[in-house]
Amino acid sequence: MVIGPSLGTTWHMWDRQVPELSQHWRVFRYDLPGHGGAPAHAAASVADLADRLLATLDGLGVQRFGYAGCSIGGAVGADLALRHPHRVASLALVASSPRFGTADEFRRRGVIVRTNGLEPMARTAPEHWFTPGFAAAQPAIVEWAVQMVRTTDPGCYIAACEALAAFDIRGALGRIGVPTLVLVGAEDQVTGPAEARTLVAGIPDARLALVPGASHLAPVEQPAAVSDLLLTHFSTAWQQDTSAAIPVLPHAPGPAASAAPFAPVAEIAPPAAPDAAAPTSDERYEQGTRVRREVLGDSHVDAVNAASDAFTEDFQELVTRYAWGEVWSRDGLDRRTRSCITLTALVASGHLEGLAAHTRAALRNGLTPAEIKEVLLQTAVYCGLPAAGAAFAVVGKVIQEETTPPA
Repeated sequence: MVIGPSLGTTWHMWDRQVPELSQHWRVFRYDLPGHGGAPAHAAASVADLADRLLATLDGLGVQRFGYAGCSIGGAVGADLALRHPHRVASLALVASSPRFGTADEFRRRGVIVRTNGLEPMARTAPEHWFTPGFAAAQPAIVEWAVQMVRTTDPGCYIAACEALAAFDIRGALGRIGVPTLVLVGAEDQVTGPAEARTLVAGIPDARLALVPGASHLAPVEQPAAVSDLLLTHFSTAWQQDTSAAIPVLPHAPGPAASAAPFAPVAEIAPPAAPDAAAPTSDERYEQGTRVRREVLGDSHVDAVNAASDAFTEDFQELVTRYAWGEVWSRDGLDRRTRSCITLTALVASGHLEGLAAHTRAALRNGLTPAEIKEVLLQTAVYCGLPAAGAAFAVVGKVIQEETTPPA
């Protein structure tokens, strides 16, 4: 059985489940990149995380397995079930979702971490992860949770936010063909019962388990209930699975020994992508739409599309295909550099109406407020003090809005 963690946690979030589960199966836990001491090799997507995990399991000789994952760990399991269904015997999605909030929400979280570090995320983790009563009664666990987030590599945390921003399998749920348990805390405000019911409605062989008195980290808050549900689900599912043998540890008589957990997953470099054929015009448009949303945000692009009409739609198609599908998608410059150039060009030309959107884009693309300030100081020298002064007013307001942590 493979067990995956939530964003900002380590494999220790499953400590209370391992003794019970390891009496029946070989248990393999892993940490996300930059979490819990795992190498800080950031993953670009949920699929990248799944591929790295699969390569590690291949190295251990594990061919077929059950999988339980919490939040982003659940996303990894769903991705494996979709792309490698012959490897996954049974699946448990804990506090998970087919789409985690909106892309803009996760990209803004990345901006906050890049600007302020992980302290804002660490400070608010307990209220997102636990019910108020549990947090008040268990101060040691609350402190443990805060320290998990504080010790995470910020770059890997930001990359995981980007991976979740791009994750959306709502249209693919019907292709998950393994027995699936969807487990959620009844008081989860992050990925709660509504998201769980969406998973159950879309996955053909899925059932829902609602855990009372639990929030997002149900395995920590209600360990016995979660252990029982996982044990029942995987025992039943594997009894029905006759396509391959699942390794089961022999249960020796006498007192059960505490099973030693596996070491963290070793991070490996992703394989080089093969050369792709030149994209068609339609593919350029699709690529441009994706890049435009990643850089400017869903809310901005949605507003532009909503305002488009028969007179402007051809222009918007041109912008999407050419500016975003061709120029912004080229490999010659990274997005940080392109944002620096764009900000400078907007200030120089006096097009301040686009400066706010591209300041948000620059923050998403990895520029810090200090770096954006240097760009504006540079423009002051070469584009004029009045232009730069007006730009500072626009940009300062946006940076204040985007980098202020939630109250």
